[in-house]
Amino acid sequence: MTFLQPYLLWGLPLVLVPVIIHLINRLRHKPQPWAAMMFLLQATRASTSHAKLRQWLVLLFRTLAVLALVLFIARPLAGGWLGWTLSPAPDVIVIVLDRSASMESRLAGQTVTKREQAVKLLAEAAREFQDKSHLLLLDSATRTPQQLASAKSLLEPTLTGPTDTAADLPTLLQLAHNWLVENRAGAAELWLASDLQRSNWLPDDERWKTVTAQLAKLPQRVRVRLLAFDDDREPNISATLAEVFRRARPDGAELSLALDLARNATNGTARFPLALTLNGVKSQTELDMDGASLRWRHKVDLGAAKGLGWGALELPADANARDNAAYFVFGSDSAVRAVVVSDQPALIRNAQLAALSPATRQPAEVLTPAAFAERAATDAALLLWHAPLPDAAGEKRLRSFIEEGGAVVFLPPGRPDTGKFLGLGWADSQPASADKPFKVTKWEQQEGPLAKTDEGLSLPLADLEITRRAAITGETTALATFADGSPLLTRRALGRGQFFFLATVPHDDWSTLGDGPVLVPMLQRLLQLGARRLNQETMAACGELSALDRAKQWTSADGVAGKNILLHAGVYRAGERLLAVNRPSAEDDRALVTAETAKNLLGPLPLQLLQERTARSDALQGEIWRLFLVGMLAFLFLEAWLVLPAKKPALADPLSATPTRGRELVDVA
Repeated sequence: MTFLQPYLLWGLPLVLVPVIIHLINRLRHKPQPWAAMMFLLQATRASTSHAKLRQWLVLLFRTLAVLALVLFIARPLAGGWLGWTLSPAPDVIVIVLDRSASMESRLAGQTVTKREQAVKLLAEAAREFQDKSHLLLLDSATRTPQQLASAKSLLEPTLTGPTDTAADLPTLLQLAHNWLVENRAGAAELWLASDLQRSNWLPDDERWKTVTAQLAKLPQRVRVRLLAFDDDREPNISATLAEVFRRARPDGAELSLALDLARNATNGTARFPLALTLNGVKSQTELDMDGASLRWRHKVDLGAAKGLGWGALELPADANARDNAAYFVFGSDSAVRAVVVSDQPALIRNAQLAALSPATRQPAEVLTPAAFAERAATDAALLLWHAPLPDAAGEKRLRSFIEEGGAVVFLPPGRPDTGKFLGLGWADSQPASADKPFKVTKWEQQEGPLAKTDEGLSLPLADLEITRRAAITGETTALATFADGSPLLTRRALGRGQFFFLATVPHDDWSTLGDGPVLVPMLQRLLQLGARRLNQETMAACGELSALDRAKQWTSADGVAGKNILLHAGVYRAGERLLAVNRPSAEDDRALVTAETAKNLLGPLPLQLLQERTARSDALQGEIWRLFLVGMLAFLFLEAWLVLPAKKPALADPLSATPTRGRELVDVA
């Protein structure tokens, strides 16, 4: 047994207080002999043993009451059967298991993962109930309730093995509720095992209020036991594919790759190998990582190779084996292009030239807002919007474009605009003083369209002279700011894509941005970013395949047996089609919800929180303070009952008393 507040155990010496008081009271009364003592002793000798027993019991119960009070305040935890079997066995136990990729992180100082330890502990606890309760498994990967024949079934890899999927806790609770209703189950317990990853818990999702209210309103009692693994101290580096782009060259083609690396340790420099597999051929390079993040860029000469190809980037094993690989598929030269939407094309000519197609070397197509409304930009990767912000219909089209993976850059229109796009808009444009243009003093150089070049050189944003700018309104993330803190370039993610607001126009009337050293690399990077929209047929997130793709017969391109496209990342083949499947990007988000937040989300439901940070088999602990509270109250009741004064016998009626021998009653009448 352990305690949540162990420092309160310093109060255990208080257990001696009743004993000390008892001894003091005994010392206060000194024996004093007197003449009639022998008669008093003879009269009380028969009841002395009973009185001593009662006194000892009173002392014992007082001492136990103080002990129970101290232990109650210290919040004791009991492991194993004690922590889980003090309550009556429910009719149904629904085991809700988080099988997301983040659950494959190892426990600190251990070789087992969070998922493995959760399965082990849940199986041990369920063993105590398997003869009394129905066991049901609901995991985050399949989202299908499965009846368990016994607690041992939890150890089967096909049911609880590792996956590269994400979890959705509100959905899992909703599925659990639906099963309880449809099967008219009796008293139920939800045993929830999770690492409290924020992207899986979705604490801002309104569904929490709905589903917990539904569970609380069920006619049967529903209790939740949460086994939380919220420790990530083991060193770990994750790899996420940021870019894959095939570009034509005069002598053939090249493949451009970008990999985002992140680690949970920020001290010192990490050196590690990175393996590149290209169509089954492996090569390796050494990387040095200083800090918490790194974008690694690499170009591969494809020569005259044609057709589809596939590859993988892999890190060595560390605390989480599921976030060490990124898979990709590439095809023929991508005819990536941009479209400019403007009602003043002359002002946007420099941007049109800077956004030329890498494959065709053709400038971006220019359309008026009316012409764009009549056409579908299905083959575009980047939109440059230099016009009043779109109306509701236009906003819907642009939103769909971005959510599919496209990129959109909004530039200030030539006339005042009061419109909004997803809460963002323009204030009136502001001219700079004649001799003091607006200067850029800070910008994001690690990633994004303004990042350093492959050679490590910074873009010359500090040399820009902005003579006119428009303030950007609304909440967003600034990628570049002026000296006064107002943003030059902002970014917001939406679905698979991103959209940007640029506070100036690349024209001499506004700025020197149109000269090229900043504009060209910025727009070319945004073209590559938007190319993700054109690669939807070759890229997918694990667990998020369309119904059409789910119905196909997929095999692993690298020949690894046992891979399931619905559960495991990798490159898969179906006929002539190749599909790269990676874990959802949200699984790389290390942010966690606190235990208190989890309690609040499950608010209406009775909750037992079990926080696990070790790999001990008996560590599945639950609070048992109620047991000590009840014990304290019971001891106080017994002590009070024993100290109650004895009931005195009723006095006889003097009028009915029998006359004493030797005395006669005299009638005075």
